[in-house]
Amino acid sequence: MSERPPELPNTSPGLTLISHEGTPYRFDPGALCLELLPTGGPGAFARFEVLHEPADLVTWAGRSRLPAGLDLTVSEGELAAARALRDALFLLTADRAHGRPLQQRHLDIVNAAAAAPSLVARLTPDGTHAWAPGAGGTQLLSTVARDAIDLFTGPYADRIRECAAHDCSLLFVDTSRPGRRRWCAMEHCGNRAKVRAHRARKAP
Repeated sequence: MSERPPELPNTSPGLTLISHEGTPYRFDPGALCLELLPTGGPGAFARFEVLHEPADLVTWAGRSRLPAGLDLTVSEGELAAARALRDALFLLTADRAHGRPLQQRHLDIVNAAAAAPSLVARLTPDGTHAWAPGAGGTQLLSTVARDAIDLFTGPYADRIRECAAHDCSLLFVDTSRPGRRRWCAMEHCGNRAKVRAHRARKAP
């Protein structure tokens, strides 16, 4: 995985990632739960870890596809739970993308997080979205876990994929109408594949 976590605030669904070359590009994984995965991961992906302190999870929430205005408080314990949930989701999503059986120990982590109360949305008098005050990290993680359950049991469950580039492990759900998405982002891995194919055609 050649990417680092988002460095700029979101203006549309998806994350702004930075390539090894230092070039920013947009990556839309297609679901809230999958936006958590580029913050790190299990095993070799631990080197991408950015959730080092509670404020980092608050920052991630503000850059996610959740509506703005969330006043969030996160404890050290909730931060540890976020990393555990992320790692379980990472492994579950990779297994699903490659047609492997889902592991019960990973499902247990997701289901336990989903069992807690989730974030509470409110409708304001002017018809806009607001969050109920006093939101905590546990509510955030419940919302993420419930989103994962909806994804894995919904109509796009068979479209969970890993980027087709040999050196990219970003995971996404293809929500496009034709269902032919192969790359994390056309402006990144898609363009690199086009360049390689062009060079191969031009080679003697």
